[in-house]
Amino acid sequence: MFYWLYEQLAAGGHVPILNVLKYITFRTGLAIFTAQLVVVLMGSRFIRWMQAKQGKGQPIRAEGIERHVVEKAGTPTMGGVMILAGLGVGTLLWADLSNVYIWAVLLVTMGYGLLGFLDDYAKVTKQTTAGISGRVRLALEALIAVAAVTMLILWGGRSPEAPALSTSVAFPVFKALLVDLGWFYLAFAAFIIVGGANAVNFTDGLDGLATVPVMIAAAAFGLIAYLVGNYVFAQYLQLHFVPGVGEVAVFCGAMIGAGLGFLWYNAPPAKIFMGDTGALALGGALGAVAVATKHEIVLGVIGGLFVLETLSVMIQVASFKLTGKRVFRMAPIHHHFEKLGWSESTVVIRFWIIAVMLAMLGLATLKLR
Repeated sequence: MFYWLYEQLAAGGHVPILNVLKYITFRTGLAIFTAQLVVVLMGSRFIRWMQAKQGKGQPIRAEGIERHVVEKAGTPTMGGVMILAGLGVGTLLWADLSNVYIWAVLLVTMGYGLLGFLDDYAKVTKQTTAGISGRVRLALEALIAVAAVTMLILWGGRSPEAPALSTSVAFPVFKALLVDLGWFYLAFAAFIIVGGANAVNFTDGLDGLATVPVMIAAAAFGLIAYLVGNYVFAQYLQLHFVPGVGEVAVFCGAMIGAGLGFLWYNAPPAKIFMGDTGALALGGALGAVAVATKHEIVLGVIGGLFVLETLSVMIQVASFKLTGKRVFRMAPIHHHFEKLGWSESTVVIRFWIIAVMLAMLGLATLKLR
């Protein structure tokens, strides 16, 4: 919204001070601050309201960590509503709303947030850990992802040196390797977005465990969006230039701010859980940003922690079905380490450290060309 003011007033020389709004870095900083402020201000009131509405709070798996059943019982969920509020306000106030990339990532974020909300609502009202049907949810996630990717293919910026970039997959390290999948790219990109959403959802099992790695990944992709969307930087680093995608950095800033605000209440011991409302939305957002910036494969590195959590579940399920034995004491893998005797805070902080290391490794691919 404020970018529109810049276009109407500052660009014509009427209010020169508004010229600062043309800088993506300036608006990204304000998006961080705004999103954080929104979440912090609504936090206490929202938590009290959810406690009154939810009563027993989010159901805890009976077969899970024993002390969680006691310590976390009664903690309200759906804290993702707070995150979405901050993220939405921060983005809508400071981003260029004529940019198709902004609307595509918002479509995924808010659409997945709604799906997560319905899932959380079913769990709370029925007091069960099973929400809406998994197949139905996956189908709706895929539908939303396909709609967003279609927007990017049809109306996204075209790179002068790579006209087919919108349907191509770029590979890190290999600067000239670009594979055009045509409309098959829809399925590939949708898989990235849906996979990202569910990977973050698997990770969200301990206080603050998913929140900080999401912020770390958002910071990394905010930088990637800014560099890829800037012709000079993209040429210098030998990246594929994606016109207009730099605006996604503002969205990533809002994601960081919303995460910081939520962490104020989600830090151990958590006063509220983000639930599927937040986890699906944030994971889908990361996937959508990776697709928009043409760094889908790099998401597997920067978001490697989420990949590890997902693989642990897949390995556990496959092993048990095939052999009747479990590879891990409990999946996802963060519970495995708790079963080994690690305290919750130890698991969380060490996983944060891993997330930072993987983000740095992912960013290193920008120069390894």
